[in-house]
Amino acid sequence: MKVGLLYNLAIVLYDFAIHLAAPFSRKPRKMMKGHWVVYQLLRQQVEPGAKYIWFHAASLGEFEQGRPLIEKIRATHPTYKILLTFFSPSGYEVRKNYRGADIVCYLPFDKPRNVRKFLGITSPCMAFFIKYEFWKNYLDELRRRRIPVYSVSSIFRRDQIFFKWYGGTYRNVLKDFDCLFVQNEASKRYLAKLGISRVKVVGDTRFDRVLQIRSEAKALPLVERFKGDNRFTFVAGSSWGPDEDLFLEYFNTHPEMKLIIAPHVIDENHLVEIVSKLKRPYVRYTRADEQNVARADCLIIDCFGLLSSIYRYGEVAYIGGGFGVGIHNTLEAAVYGIPVIFGPKYQKFQEAVQLIETGGAYSINTYEELHALLDRLHTDTAFLQATGTHASRYVTDNSGATERVMEMINF
Repeated sequence: MKVGLLYNLAIVLYDFAIHLAAPFSRKPRKMMKGHWVVYQLLRQQVEPGAKYIWFHAASLGEFEQGRPLIEKIRATHPTYKILLTFFSPSGYEVRKNYRGADIVCYLPFDKPRNVRKFLGITSPCMAFFIKYEFWKNYLDELRRRRIPVYSVSSIFRRDQIFFKWYGGTYRNVLKDFDCLFVQNEASKRYLAKLGISRVKVVGDTRFDRVLQIRSEAKALPLVERFKGDNRFTFVAGSSWGPDEDLFLEYFNTHPEMKLIIAPHVIDENHLVEIVSKLKRPYVRYTRADEQNVARADCLIIDCFGLLSSIYRYGEVAYIGGGFGVGIHNTLEAAVYGIPVIFGPKYQKFQEAVQLIETGGAYSINTYEELHALLDRLHTDTAFLQATGTHASRYVTDNSGATERVMEMINF
C-alpha cells in the first residue's frame, strides 16, 4: 500500500510540475490543452456498442513501432475500432490526424480517478502498450476489469528499475500483462528471473515498419535535382552539433561529395549555426527551387516528415545522437541498403550493435576515424556495396514480428 501511495504521489507531483511549466514552455502547454479536452473528445467520438482496441504510445517513435500492428489489425479485422493515445506532444501533435485510428487523444495522467473515468468511457476490449510504457494504475485496472493487455516490442536490460532492489512496484506491474511480446531472448531470460512467464520472443515491429516506409517512399523531385548525375551523396539524419562538427569538416574539404543534412532540432538558431560552419554552397529545402538546388553542394532539410524518404538518395548515411544521449533511428537508413555510420553511444540500441556485428554499420569516435572510413567508402566500391548489402539484409532478416504477434492474439 505504501509503495502504491508513493507512486500516486509521484504522478500528482508530475502533473503539478507540468501545470507550473505550461505558461512558460510550449510543450507542457500543448499537453495541458490536450488533457483539458480529452474526456469531452472521447464522449463525442466513442461509438456506443463499438469494440475498441486501445493502443498507447509514449511518443512518435513508439507509435511508428506500433503502427504495423495497428494497420494489420485494421486490414484483417475491420469490425474493430482503433483508439490511439499518446503521452507526449511530440507524438500527438504529429499524428493527431492519423487516419489509421478512429480516435486519437492524449492519455490522462495515471491517477486512479482518471483511469476509471477513461476506461469507463472507452471500454476497450483489449489494449496494447508499446515498448517502454508501464503505467501502474492503468495496467492494474485493466487486469481488474479482465481486459486483455499486451506489451509490444518491449526490451529488458539488467540496468532497468524492474531488476533493482527498490523496483518492487514496477516488477508487480509486469504481472498485469497477458503477454509481453519482447524483442530478444535476453529479455525473456531477465523476466524469467522475476517469475514472469507470459513472454513470447517475436522481434521488433520496427523492422516491418521501415520496410513499409521503403515501399511507400515519396518521390522528392528537388532532392533528385540536387543529387544530379549520381554524385556521391552523404545523408546526415537527426544530427546534433557534435555530429555536425565532424562531418561538416570532411564535407568542406571534399568537393566530390554532396551533403544532405536533416538536423534533429529544426529551429533558426541551429540552422544558422550549421550555415556558419559551411564553406560550400548550400540551400534550405523550404527555399529551394530547380535552379538554386542544382547549384548547391549542401541541402539543409528545414522541415519534418521527409527524412525516411531522403535516405534512398544517399550512398552513405550518418545517424546523429551518438555523441549525446544516444543514436536515433538507424533502421530507416539501413533498409535502403546503404552503409550506416554513427557516434560512440550506441550500446543500448540492439539494432545498432547488431548492424555493426553484421558489417552493415560502423561507429566512429573521432574526426580521424570518420575521415578514414569515408575515404574508403568513397574509393572502394566493393566495400561500399558489401556494407550496404549487409545493412539491407539485416533488416529483411529480422522482419516479421507483426505477423508473429497477430498469430498469438485472440480476436
